[in-house]
Amino acid sequence: MMNYIKKLLYVLLIFCVQQTFGQKVLTKKEALEMALENNYGVKVANNNLEIAKNNSSVYNSGFLPTLSANAGADYSNDNQEIVEQGSGDVRPVDGAESKSYNASLDLDYTLFDGFGRKYNYQQLKETYNLTELQAREAIENMYLQLFNVYFQIARLSENTNNLQEALDVSKQRLERAKYQYEYGQTTKLELLNAEVDVNNDSINYISTRQLYLNTKRDLNIVLGVQNDINYNVETDVNFVSLMSFDDLLVKAHENNVILRQNEKNIAISEFDIKINKSSFLPKATLSSSYGWNKNINPSTQFTAEFRSIGLSAGINLSWNLFDGGSSKTKVANAKIALENQKILKEQQTETLENTLKNTYEAYNNALFVFDAQKRNVATNQNNFERTQEQYKLGQVSSIEFRQAQINYLNARTALNDAKYDAKLVELELLQLSGEILNMSF
Repeated sequence: MMNYIKKLLYVLLIFCVQQTFGQKVLTKKEALEMALENNYGVKVANNNLEIAKNNSSVYNSGFLPTLSANAGADYSNDNQEIVEQGSGDVRPVDGAESKSYNASLDLDYTLFDGFGRKYNYQQLKETYNLTELQAREAIENMYLQLFNVYFQIARLSENTNNLQEALDVSKQRLERAKYQYEYGQTTKLELLNAEVDVNNDSINYISTRQLYLNTKRDLNIVLGVQNDINYNVETDVNFVSLMSFDDLLVKAHENNVILRQNEKNIAISEFDIKINKSSFLPKATLSSSYGWNKNINPSTQFTAEFRSIGLSAGINLSWNLFDGGSSKTKVANAKIALENQKILKEQQTETLENTLKNTYEAYNNALFVFDAQKRNVATNQNNFERTQEQYKLGQVSSIEFRQAQINYLNARTALNDAKYDAKLVELELLQLSGEILNMSF
């Protein structure tokens, strides 16, 4: 048993030496800045936003004309027969060559398309706004993911320290039991109990420490950092002064990112109806060309060579009077799609109100539990210190001392859980109300 405990203590020493050097404190603000720059999900969201920006530019609107350059050359070599006028004699001509060359600049422009491109351009703008909100949603989700892992590290860091202190106390108790046993002041059972408690505390410490290191590697994924960073995290937590539930509800209706996306989807669906209705109206297009042509004719032609250069232009008007009902069907389906978007917004609004209320109550309960756990820690600390003094005087048994020690450790662990749980619920509440990106960390 003693050799096993020595091995455990050696492992603990290696852990402590490895973690002592080269560590820095990664603040919440620094972690957030790193994630905003390097997080993979945020990068993808920003790239999608750039695509939407390109799609919503005037170059993708159909409002600009198209200009093309064309050039060509033709050659022919024919055997021809010429019938003389009057006499009717036939004269064969072998190898009659003809050549033609042409070049032109062609301009095409849609003068009117039933307002289709106007509504399409406006729809592209709304699509960009929707993508912007989707990028914001990705960032908000990254905030929650980041601080879930960050505060888990902080929680495990404090729990590890608490377990280290408990282990130190247990080792002191073991040393005391050794001396007492050697001088015949205690029993072998008392010594064995002390050894078992050191063994259990060592295992708990090593297991929590390993989980702590694993979670730090998880944070590197969220930060978008490929190499391991040897750091500690902040363990202090500051709670913000939240508004009343009614004020939070107003904020949620105004700023919640999901509701805002619902609104943009409704606007996009409205433009779908207008775009499809534009097919009922006539269309007018302008075509113009500035060209050069040269023809070299064989000797059988009256004109040996012909050249032309000049401008031509024309306007074309078309009106699709009946397309088999395709446009009518598209309009009808677009109206149904719009109705679906309105239903989804109504559903999302009710869900948001319910979730916000539940989260608000959970937050108040979490704060109450946090305050209660602080009082519980103070009580258990007082009880542990008194029991420890009485144990040293031999007035309480090792079992009573161990129970006081465990109660104190559990109370501190529960306090850490309550603190970070309350903070994470607060962040969820801020996200629901659309205020999480406005907070400073």
